[in-house]
Amino acid sequence: MHILLIEDDELLGDGMQAVLSQRGFTVDWVQDGLAGGGALGVNAYDIVVLDLMLPKVPGLTVLRDMRSRGDRTPVLVLTARSGVSDRVQALDNGADDYLIKPFDVEELCARIRALHRRNLGHLPPLLHIDNLVLDTGSRRVTFGGESVGLSNREFDVLRLLMENRGRVMSRQRLEEAVYGWTNEVASNAVEVHIHHLRKKLGMKLIRTVRGVGYIIEKDD
Repeated sequence: MHILLIEDDELLGDGMQAVLSQRGFTVDWVQDGLAGGGALGVNAYDIVVLDLMLPKVPGLTVLRDMRSRGDRTPVLVLTARSGVSDRVQALDNGADDYLIKPFDVEELCARIRALHRRNLGHLPPLLHIDNLVLDTGSRRVTFGGESVGLSNREFDVLRLLMENRGRVMSRQRLEEAVYGWTNEVASNAVEVHIHHLRKKLGMKLIRTVRGVGYIIEKDD
């Protein structure tokens, strides 16, 4: 899952990026509203975690601008403002959820997962394809009843393909979701992950659409 974190507190932002990355999320972190708007203009994200009190451009303005141009990316507002009027204002301007600082990391991760499921049409925490089961909560995969060891990035590639079953996912979309734009990516990184997934889960699961990307087909 590819997250944009817009947070100006350097200590908090650095810690959140580290913790969310450890939980398997791909995180792009920017420290002001202007940079946040710029990132949203050139990248596709699954979730935006947005502070309200930002330099250059306030968080509420970033949120309004997103919604005014039709960007429906789920937004979790993360702020020290705890007043009812602040929550109402954020929600009325298009926020999907609201979490007050200080917060529990596990609750933050749970809310992010819930927003992602809601945005994808209430996908269940368990994704099934025949005897392949992917648990989005525990990040475990079983195949034929046996646990399969996947790296974090292999898991993320597989999850994105399973969540979008029947749709071709381009290499660029997979790279953005798995690596973000703050990490250097080898030109064949996605191909390597696909190769490993095929070795572990069978050659027929993931089909290459030459010149376009990869797909897990829907059943006829």
